[in-house]
Amino acid sequence: MASTKQETPAKPETQETPAKPETRGYSATKPQLLTRLSRIEGQIGGIKRMVEDDRYCIDVLTQISAVQAALDKVALGLLDGHARHCVVGGPDSKKDERTEALMAAVARLMRRG
Repeated sequence: MASTKQETPAKPETQETPAKPETRGYSATKPQLLTRLSRIEGQIGGIKRMVEDDRYCIDVLTQISAVQAALDKVALGLLDGHARHCVVGGPDSKKDERTEALMAAVARLMRRG
């Protein structure tokens, strides 16, 4: 005997849109930032090779100084982006917290050395 029970149609599944990841202060310039970091990575590899090749100390130190300057420039750009995007352009409820984090980051960068 065949069953006369009718199957109820399946409810269409609602697809929730995944939460959009929060943009960062560097999001707009991410490709340039990654290019700059790759260049710095190459400079560090060059310093390693200089040491392996027993190059003159001052030449190695000069290259280290160049890497530090390049990293400082990256850090300054990140600080600028954070201040503009995350602090000033961010939600009012997070301004105090993000300002404190920004100032702590500035203090860490200034203490270096």
